[in-house]
Amino acid sequence: MARHASPPTPTARRALTALATAGVALGAGAATAAADTRPAVDVVHTRPTSLGHIDPQAGVRVLTAMLPYVTGPVAGLRPNPLAGTGVDPLDNGLGTQLADFKPLTSKMVTGPVAQAPSVGALPVVGQILKG
Repeated sequence: MARHASPPTPTARRALTALATAGVALGAGAATAAADTRPAVDVVHTRPTSLGHIDPQAGVRVLTAMLPYVTGPVAGLRPNPLAGTGVDPLDNGLGTQLADFKPLTSKMVTGPVAQAPSVGALPVVGQILKG
């Protein structure tokens, strides 16, 4: 009667898989090294190519026309989702007063962001988003 070989153990199977993977990696590395034997391109002696008749203003016009469509969904988002809650970090303020000058507070900067109903309502950002 013919004797059948027993199936390999999990450890032997892992070792064979690792050996096969290493062999494939070495073969791929050797093939890549052999394929890259061509000389490098001499950048100094190449001729410049012409881009043709390209109008740079056309690209700018397309980008500015496309801007409201790309930024439109962002304009409706709330800039401060915590506004009106007890944990609003922009509701805090820090101020100082020097001599008899008008007091300066950080609420001058955080106020428009904290009170704005949407990103489009912010003073500078809203103008940019509308195009």
